[in-house]
Amino acid sequence: QVQFVQSGGGLVQPGGSLRLSCTLSGFTSDYLDYYSAIGWFRQAPLEEREGVSWIRRNDGSTYYTDSVKGRFTISRDIAKNTVYLQMDSLKPEDTAVYYCGTAYRSSWPVRLVELDYWSQGTQVTVSS
Repeated sequence: QVQFVQSGGGLVQPGGSLRLSCTLSGFTSDYLDYYSAIGWFRQAPLEEREGVSWIRRNDGSTYYTDSVKGRFTISRDIAKNTVYLQMDSLKPEDTAVYYCGTAYRSSWPVRLVELDYWSQGTQVTVSS
């Protein structure tokens, strides 16, 4: 059974930091060896889902949506089947439910319709 073990959300003050992690479990070895990309998207209340950051499995290339460039850093540990999102200098507009997702085949950057699997999400709230 495919599962994501996601952690790291919570409440933080503006300017603060959080680190999200997401570990894949129950995937086939073929999927884990050959998926195209893994990363994060978010959805704020009354807003559409937004791709935040992606990382390619084969070469580690990264993508960030403009609003998080210079503040967020994506990384992955292939051996641990885990992807991370370090979020610094957080702003109230970063408040959303954050999801991790994977795509076996995808364009670049990943389009959300290309995701095969995604997590249940974790709440990130930036507020004083």
